[in-house]
Amino acid sequence: MTRPQIREATSIAPSDTSTSTVLKPDVQRQIQLRDTPLTTYTDVPYAEPGLKYDLFVPEGAGPWPLVVYATGGGFIMADKSNGLRLRNYLAENGFAVATIEYQTVLQGGAYTDGIAQVRAAVEHLRANADKYGIDPAKVALWGESAGGYLVTRAGLEPDLNIKAVVTKFGAIDFAGVADDFDDESKAGIGIPGHPLAQYLHGPGTTKTVHDAVPDANPLNHITADAPAFQLWHGSADAIISPSQTLKLHNALRAAGVDSTRYVIEGTGHGDLAILLGRPEDALPWSTEEVVGLSVDFLREHL
Repeated sequence: MTRPQIREATSIAPSDTSTSTVLKPDVQRQIQLRDTPLTTYTDVPYAEPGLKYDLFVPEGAGPWPLVVYATGGGFIMADKSNGLRLRNYLAENGFAVATIEYQTVLQGGAYTDGIAQVRAAVEHLRANADKYGIDPAKVALWGESAGGYLVTRAGLEPDLNIKAVVTKFGAIDFAGVADDFDDESKAGIGIPGHPLAQYLHGPGTTKTVHDAVPDANPLNHITADAPAFQLWHGSADAIISPSQTLKLHNALRAAGVDSTRYVIEGTGHGDLAILLGRPEDALPWSTEEVVGLSVDFLREHL
């Protein structure tokens, strides 16, 4: 399977923001690293097939609350080196931060593998909590795009005992990923064997995202005991419909779960803007305001 071309939607219908907070952050106020000493563990094996994580731990007396970070990549890529500046910043603010690999479609993976691998990473880190200076009772998940889906679905596993989840522009209901977009984009998502369909049904499938797999949909796993969620989307996201996080937000709140949703006005799909040759469009995501809200959320719940 070759990597598909990144195709952005040509139109985006606005989603309801009446229960969300709309932000337009000052892009001149970017997070700044302080070069705080951190203990770094690199390429720690934690699961088959050959998956590893990297870990930043603040120096000094612990134990530290843990944030497990899952990058995006359309379920085609999962490079654990992504988000380096963000992960450094979180660690400088008092969190142990692990960035994990997970199996993609190109590696024969499906959603069940990804959920199991997030779980395996959390369990491995907890088993080594004394070694790393981690508090095993204070664990949060953070994911972006494809990683946002995985941390959402894994975070709703009741026995994993996750305290908080940060989901940025993640797919939630695969069949609705293009709901806000133009007709051509909607048709493209529904092609048999699309990467999203392969992640849903397994590599080599001829099914589509519209062939439902109830277990895969996080909306079917929400209970009143779910962890607190902080959800993010750009109003100009042309890759994942902004209404995806809105669906999750509404369902969490309906179940009595603590959920906060932020919409960044005029902003697209995170750091993907850099790959598309528009690095300035990614700047809102790394501002003091946006990252600061997530740091405050994690401190409150961890």
